[in-house]
Amino acid sequence: MVRDSEDVAVLVAGRMADVIRQALTAQGRCVLGLATGSTPIGIYRELIRRHQAGELDFSRVVTFNLDEYYPMAPDNPQSYRRYMWENFFEHINIRPDKVHIPDGGAPRERLALACADYERSIAEHGGIDFQILGIGRTGHIGFNEPGSPADSRTRLVTLDTITRRDAAGDFFGEDNVPREALTMGVATIMQAREMALIATGEHKAAIVRRAVEGPVSPDVAATFLQQHPNTACYLDLAAAAELTRIATPWVLQPVEWTPAMRERAVVWLAAETGKAILKLAARDYADHHLSPLLATYGTAGPINGEVFNRLREKIRGRARLPARKRVLVFSPHPDDDVISMGGILRKLWENENAIVVAYMTSGNIAVFDHDVRRSLDFVERAATTLALDAARVRTVRETIEHDLGRKAPGEADPPTVQELKRMIRESEAVSALESLGLPGGVARFLNLPFYRTGEVRKRPVGDEDVAIVRRILEEVQPDLVFVAGDLSDPHGTHRLCKGAVERALEGVRAPRPEVWLYRGAWQEWSITEADVLVPLSQDELRTKILAIFKHESQKDVAPFPGGHDEREFWQRVEARNQETAAQADRLGLPEYCAMEAYVIQR
Repeated sequence: MVRDSEDVAVLVAGRMADVIRQALTAQGRCVLGLATGSTPIGIYRELIRRHQAGELDFSRVVTFNLDEYYPMAPDNPQSYRRYMWENFFEHINIRPDKVHIPDGGAPRERLALACADYERSIAEHGGIDFQILGIGRTGHIGFNEPGSPADSRTRLVTLDTITRRDAAGDFFGEDNVPREALTMGVATIMQAREMALIATGEHKAAIVRRAVEGPVSPDVAATFLQQHPNTACYLDLAAAAELTRIATPWVLQPVEWTPAMRERAVVWLAAETGKAILKLAARDYADHHLSPLLATYGTAGPINGEVFNRLREKIRGRARLPARKRVLVFSPHPDDDVISMGGILRKLWENENAIVVAYMTSGNIAVFDHDVRRSLDFVERAATTLALDAARVRTVRETIEHDLGRKAPGEADPPTVQELKRMIRESEAVSALESLGLPGGVARFLNLPFYRTGEVRKRPVGDEDVAIVRRILEEVQPDLVFVAGDLSDPHGTHRLCKGAVERALEGVRAPRPEVWLYRGAWQEWSITEADVLVPLSQDELRTKILAIFKHESQKDVAPFPGGHDEREFWQRVEARNQETAAQADRLGLPEYCAMEAYVIQR
């Protein structure tokens, strides 16, 4: 377990490099089992880096991919064959005839034979030396959905509803996700000599715990890995968060009782007993594996008081928030600012801070085509009123309608449509800021190049992206910077944007601004993780929600909501902000309607 996904990628790539070298020395070739999705991207980038640095030779490497959607043409933007070539194979010196990926274009009547041939080819190459595995929310490895038997082999499977829902963003809608897929079976996977199960992000924490600590069962295919003699789990801290050794380590072994550990333990104990912190008794500590903590204080009162005071100090109303400072807010997409920190934004403006909100990407791929059509209809209707050439407007509209009609699901938009979708998101962002009471002029649209692919998959953050971020930092010279720390973004944009800000900050001359991390779109900081809790009144929460409503293209059904939460973003915000306040209330802290939570990066 390591702190973040980048460290996971480096660790796994390092182990793969060792296996490749050892296998080439011992047997003249190395056979790798590969996976797709967002999880392995960093691994492939690190392997490419090592190859281009002359550290790795792939000319005698053979690969077998876990799975492929069915039916799926090899050149389809969503095909795993195309994914592998774009993200890995075309950047290394692997021989094309040594690449094996299940054939999503095979005729249905030949599928059984094609699957048998895939198994035979793995065996003829001596089996897989190292297998990469991700894990889905159903606990699937490959596409071995709940109910997959331990003796299953490469075959055609029906995809679980949850799996299809999680893939909806890649296909621009759940209806476009194939209902079937080809996958290596559990038995095929288990024959690999070494395996790496990789998971990153908070949304994987629950299924990771089930896979690692739960009973072995066909209901969760990943649990079969417990029976493999050489499997390692590579997790970031977020994905490991619900494992007993991380969530409640004092249950398993002695721990160092740092202030943070004491806080976590006491808050956990309060939840377990249903008591407010100041009402916890010595018996509560003794009955819940916390006698060592009790022994360091002698009685419960001093522990309770210390933790209660620490938590109370985190609560900062408007009077305790920064005033008359320069504040720079980085928002990965054009709605993350109001979703995650709409409450504090308004308070900071009321405190006479000079605020700039920098929207890092256009967010244009998250706009439906019907929003473009609606906007074009408005322009055509308003052409005469606006003294526009009505015939020219009509011609342009017809051309765009024609292009949209020919576009396949998931295919990149024409450049004109991409620009129109960018403008829709920008106008919504300005409207949302104004609804909070901020002038639209505080908005800056960076439109970072890494995002401008027109597709779900993005390029790595490059020097040009970092330079743009650094320029806004140098222009604003902020005392306080807000950055998205919500790293469960289904397509990694938040993670990439955070990395760009961190790289840019490295070149900032002293004094370095204070950095606050926010969440909200997918998760919220817990009370023990947070350094600052900002209370919101009922009116303030309502104003925040109305600001989110201004992002009309993301309302009702957003293109990329994140498959692990079906609620609209405003519903998530309302529930999470209210639950944070309710948890504080249960702990005996002052009662509020809602709270936003922030971590101060140190």
